[in-house]
Amino acid sequence: MRRFSFRPGLDIRGRQFRGLRGFAGKPLHPPLTDLTVGAYVIGPLLDLIALVFRDRPWSGDVFQAGGWVILAGAATSLLTALTGFADWLDTDKGTQIRRMANAHAVTMILLTLVVLAGLWYRYLAAGDHSDSPSTILALVDLALLGLVTLGGTLGGSLTYDWGFNVETASDNPVYHPSQNDIIHPN
Repeated sequence: MRRFSFRPGLDIRGRQFRGLRGFAGKPLHPPLTDLTVGAYVIGPLLDLIALVFRDRPWSGDVFQAGGWVILAGAATSLLTALTGFADWLDTDKGTQIRRMANAHAVTMILLTLVVLAGLWYRYLAAGDHSDSPSTILALVDLALLGLVTLGGTLGGSLTYDWGFNVETASDNPVYHPSQNDIIHPN
């Protein structure tokens, strides 16, 4: 019995290209969010570890790593925001999906402002203390973690609870026992 099936999940032949939105059934926004959200979780956690263990000789290195990770998240957030905006343009005014997408967007915009403020403080305002953890950045990091959790939950709800930008399968043959791979029919 076959145990793995890679090709159907990676195949884009026959799928309609939708510009910044990606391909039908293969949107660009969700995989980009993984990069940004991952950075916005790992970076602050590294900062908080550095703060808790600030008396250790390695805490400065951990703090610097946290800054680089957050900076990488900020860099990927531009394309993530553009693809999210392209998805938002496909929502209809007055619908629950639009309201939820608005809530997600506002949360992520606020998150971006917090990230930019934290990066400004870390690299421009902190001066000689930019290589060591601080209580101010720990508070920024906690806000960042809260906002990324809220924004990710709202975005996840759009996708997983309501199926936004997802091609649903009602009685698709991929749910029936078979040794044959089924490639996307479109």
